[in-house]
Amino acid sequence: MNTTKLLGRFLIWKGKHLKHRQFVFILSFLIGIISGIIAVILKNTVYYTNEFLTHKLDIENINFLYLAYPLIGITLTVLFVRFLIKDNIGHGISRILYAISKRNSNIKSHNNFSSFISSTLTVGFGGSVGLEAPIVLTGSSIGSNLGRIMRMNYKTTTILIGCGAAGAIAGIFKAPIAAVVFSLEVLMLDLTMWSIIPLLISAVTGATVSYFLLGKGVIFSFQLTEPFILRNIPWFILLGIFTGLVSYYFTRINIFIESTFQKLKSPVAKLATGGIILGILILFLPPLYGEGYEILSAILRGNAQEITYGSVFYNYQNYFWVFAGFLGLIIIFKVIAMSITTGSGGVGGIFAPTLFTGGITGYLVARLINNFSFINVSERNFALVGMAGLMAGVMHAPLTAIFLIAEITGGYGLFIPLIMTSTIAYITIIYFEPHSIYTHRLARRGELITHHKDKAILTLLEMGKIIEKDFQKVSPDDKLEKIIDIISKSSRNIFPVLNKDNMLVGIVYLDNIRHIIFNTEMYSTTFVRDVMLLPPTYVSPDEPMEDVMKKFEENNVWNLPVIDNGKYIGFISKSKLFSVYRKWLVDISDE
Repeated sequence: MNTTKLLGRFLIWKGKHLKHRQFVFILSFLIGIISGIIAVILKNTVYYTNEFLTHKLDIENINFLYLAYPLIGITLTVLFVRFLIKDNIGHGISRILYAISKRNSNIKSHNNFSSFISSTLTVGFGGSVGLEAPIVLTGSSIGSNLGRIMRMNYKTTTILIGCGAAGAIAGIFKAPIAAVVFSLEVLMLDLTMWSIIPLLISAVTGATVSYFLLGKGVIFSFQLTEPFILRNIPWFILLGIFTGLVSYYFTRINIFIESTFQKLKSPVAKLATGGIILGILILFLPPLYGEGYEILSAILRGNAQEITYGSVFYNYQNYFWVFAGFLGLIIIFKVIAMSITTGSGGVGGIFAPTLFTGGITGYLVARLINNFSFINVSERNFALVGMAGLMAGVMHAPLTAIFLIAEITGGYGLFIPLIMTSTIAYITIIYFEPHSIYTHRLARRGELITHHKDKAILTLLEMGKIIEKDFQKVSPDDKLEKIIDIISKSSRNIFPVLNKDNMLVGIVYLDNIRHIIFNTEMYSTTFVRDVMLLPPTYVSPDEPMEDVMKKFEENNVWNLPVIDNGKYIGFISKSKLFSVYRKWLVDISDE
């Protein structure tokens, strides 16, 4: 029996014995298991690869192997993607958002494994990126493809994508609440009972799988020993402003460097340039190697001097200003190293670099406060809160940041400073940058779905499916008698006027010639060019639907021509647009 028949029988059985929501709950449980297992496997694979490559390196002197490792990893990644996958698999979260907004939540099936393998090669050899986005893309791809195989509608498939993301985040950090909030806040899923239950099932399942396979430890485990002190509130406010500004720097530098690499047309030039520069950066600043969670763990254990291992700063770790300058360089160059890694062909995400940079930022601020003020603040607490601040700013996800750090620390002792710093960091960056690092490019192209129902539906509408092409065309040199003949056979009341090059030169409106269509004396003396009018405006096939709606409203018309590079394509009508809009509204709002 072939797969299609087997699937058909299963779907018939499912329809008889399971309600739709029950089946979705089962799928969310399955997705949670798979996402949790993937998270554990990938994290362990990269950890042991890093351990194998670096465990014998000298901690007191620079190690020239750092020049080679990142280049090798990115080269292997580029070869794998270019010759086996043959598709762009970078920017995992952005690809998920694009699939939700423009591909009916369909993610290509190769993402079930391609990001997993490529990110292992990149990060395992020291690429300065994170594994979270590739793991999330893998989990979301599994959810999307399960939804497609099971013939689920857009709404359900989108929820299954969120389940994959929630299961992956929960499996990585053992933080199910933060995982659910991430799916709602970053992937912009609607907060309804219909969506929250599957997300909870996947998140709890992913975290449980991770507990079962790895025990209670997390990426950087830390139990709070120093409580939140009320008099430190002004310093946490300062930290919020500072992490907000660092977030803005992080976002703009990432966009600039990746845009610069996109201008290099040769893959070899990208690879060589990025690999060499990244190797040099890591040679002098070893904390830039890989994800950086070991550095964060050292800070939280009170062993911050480990940051200098293998660098030229090793012998100067006890000199305050030298050490502070070293931390400042790490903050400045981490995003540069991350952007070079992805720009040159490596695969990875910004999650880990954001946490890393935030932790270093918070720790540096605390060191400066302790050195220049009469009070003493907890450097470890500031490192944790700094992570939340930068995540809130870079990812525009303050709630995810708050709950993630709270769950990682095993309690809510820092809840007040986490809320305070994350909120201020978010408010600070949105003053300069309204979109997150994930959504900046999508928003610029009008491809970003949001929690705003109207804008979300307009983003989902596809221009190609709304354009109407059954209009009778006329030439500017045609006589009125030909128009009368065409009108008698047409159900439309507008007629595009095209020249020999298929370019729109005007429109004939039936209402405008109604007073002369029965005047036979004018049939042979009146030409189309005499009665045609110029359209008030036109739209392009790739124009955001939100802009199209604005043009309808501003010009008070019901039909607008669609023009592509000067060539006539068809018309888009307000009535057809409203009809499709209403269908989507029913689909995405159905509880």
